[in-house]
Amino acid sequence: MKSQVTVAREIVNSMLKENVKKVYCVPGESYLSVLNELFDETDIDLITGRQEGGISFMAEGYAKATNKVGVCFATRGPGASNLSIGLHTAYHDSTPLVAFIGQVEKKFRNREAFQEIDFSSYFKHIVKWAIEIDDPTRTNEIIRRAFHIARSGRPGPVVISLPEDILDKVYTKQYQQQNPLIFSAPRAEKKAIDDVEKALVDAKQPVIIAGGGISLTESTNQLISLSELLNIPVVTSYQRLSVFPNNHPNYIGTLWSGAPDYLINTIKDADLILAIGTRLSQNPTQNYSIINLKSKLIHIDISEKEINKVYPPYLGVISDAKQFLEDVLVKLKQNKNYKRKEDFLAPLRVKYKEYSEAIRSYSNKFVDLKGMIFDLKDQLPTNTIITGDAGNYLGWLFKYYKFEKDSFYIGPTSGAMGYGLPAAIGAKLAFPDNIVISFSGDGGFMMTMQELETAVRYKIPVISIVANNNMLGTIRLHQEKRFPKRKIGTSLTNPNFAQVMIEMGGNGEQSKTNEEFKNALARALKHEGPSVIEVITNPDYLSVGKSIHDLQKPSK
Repeated sequence: MKSQVTVAREIVNSMLKENVKKVYCVPGESYLSVLNELFDETDIDLITGRQEGGISFMAEGYAKATNKVGVCFATRGPGASNLSIGLHTAYHDSTPLVAFIGQVEKKFRNREAFQEIDFSSYFKHIVKWAIEIDDPTRTNEIIRRAFHIARSGRPGPVVISLPEDILDKVYTKQYQQQNPLIFSAPRAEKKAIDDVEKALVDAKQPVIIAGGGISLTESTNQLISLSELLNIPVVTSYQRLSVFPNNHPNYIGTLWSGAPDYLINTIKDADLILAIGTRLSQNPTQNYSIINLKSKLIHIDISEKEINKVYPPYLGVISDAKQFLEDVLVKLKQNKNYKRKEDFLAPLRVKYKEYSEAIRSYSNKFVDLKGMIFDLKDQLPTNTIITGDAGNYLGWLFKYYKFEKDSFYIGPTSGAMGYGLPAAIGAKLAFPDNIVISFSGDGGFMMTMQELETAVRYKIPVISIVANNNMLGTIRLHQEKRFPKRKIGTSLTNPNFAQVMIEMGGNGEQSKTNEEFKNALARALKHEGPSVIEVITNPDYLSVGKSIHDLQKPSK
């Protein structure tokens, strides 16, 4: 079938073929023709945010929640620069994302024209592919390839540049009736599965480190089965708290900057580490320090580029995480020569429960975050989605909140501040029937706070919890460690965040005690629109268990 079509129309047609339902944007004159084509399009919802960094986080959070490709649009130059923080996050987090960016007219290029940037060079190190549509007849081909690259292998972001003067070009398009279906995924060879099975059976103190590949392949059930079959303890990687249910008897904790000694020592002392769908990057490995090279590291990843990048594996296996787990389970059940690791796991689970037990720890002077997490867990349904930002305040969530099998955590492994609120908006649009909570510090929240207006305008009932200590707490912690009593640049002043939410048309409350927070949360859960709960925290505590007072004590 042939038809006359503009490039702008074909961009929309291609998104429809890819089953795109939500598009996030900040409008710009460089791609107005595409917006015009979306005017009458009822199958795609256009969500306009207030800043490109915010909409890139919305698209990234939506993609994480759905395991589908997130889509965003931004204009050239400054818009593209703002958008880059979400692309960097998607690259680090292996999140499938396609970003369409308006570009200077082709006839004005290479003259330092208004807002001109060479996108291929600019985005080279933080996207999987950057391409420009410079031939109208290749529009569908390029977009189809972009979506394939974004979701295949190790997923990630792709940038498509749209010169303004090509969008209204008319050409004759020959349509393919439907998008091809691609069923194959990398699968380990039989010998690799045999070797893995033998190593698991022989190991005395094995540990599983589970990363984002588990959530991307929706293979939590298979991971649970493997863990239960051999009674192997499971650790979740940094910012991947919900890939294994935290209330499962085989779960022993998550790897973050405040990971407890028992957890770090367990990995250091393990005779076998099965790392599935994780890059073993700087944060979970505590600055590349906790994996003992004498241990047998079996590294499973869908991308050959991630194997042997940091640690030389005993066995490196290129495979889809779910396919690998299913093949190993079949092999173990066939041979029936395995023994459960009874003595190794039990004391670790006891230590985890002692370490992570949340109690009703209340304060009448500030909001005690340990008690706040207790009330969150007490009041929230188990299928709640929580998004995090970046900062030490998250330590209380990582330590005390238990993500069950039907709950979900979304956070940036890139450490991007300002992520929590926009990602929550994206997640809520993906799952409108689930409670969605964003948890941010005052520093990060101020970076994308303008997206509260987006939530109000589209009636998106997210609940934003802001831990306010009037400082950049993570940096202050590092500052006190390296240069004690020489505070500079880390103090902040803040508006009343609750009042800002009210002024924007939402529900806002400020809590100065745990009792006030508990009641504010109950009201926010009943509110039909977006809410902000600002919690005033003790500024002396920079992280779980570390206070300014203690850090400034003279060392013995």
